[in-house]
Amino acid sequence: MFKHILLPTDGSELSLRAVDTGIELAARLGASVYAFHVIAPFPASVYFAEFVVANEPSYTRDAIANAERYLADVRQRAQAAGVPCEGSHEIDARPYSAIVGAARKQQCDLIVMASHGWRGFDRLLLGSETHKVILNGEVPVLVCR
Repeated sequence: MFKHILLPTDGSELSLRAVDTGIELAARLGASVYAFHVIAPFPASVYFAEFVVANEPSYTRDAIANAERYLADVRQRAQAAGVPCEGSHEIDARPYSAIVGAARKQQCDLIVMASHGWRGFDRLLLGSETHKVILNGEVPVLVCR
């Protein structure tokens, strides 16, 4: 049914539960997985230009190190389940767009991701990256809570 599953992760416990679900599904179907992490770009501020320039390399270095750690965790879980796994990270201010783009680029036929479960006013203000992936993506999305 599904042959290549995208597993977006932010390193949170909730996203790792979705990763585990995706890996288990891939193992049952004989599919491979692709781990993906979106790094938020460094927030620039006109008022603190000198501060920003001084700390942007540090922020980027730390964010990439975190991304590599998250991806390594997914690879380790996939390897333990006997599931082929590749992965990458990308810097993008719109995580949903990067996730949809990664699914297209990697030719994934399913996305398995977590929902952070925002409700009411928080959802109205903050939106949901998962919801945006569902609306903008071209492949099915399995949402895990």
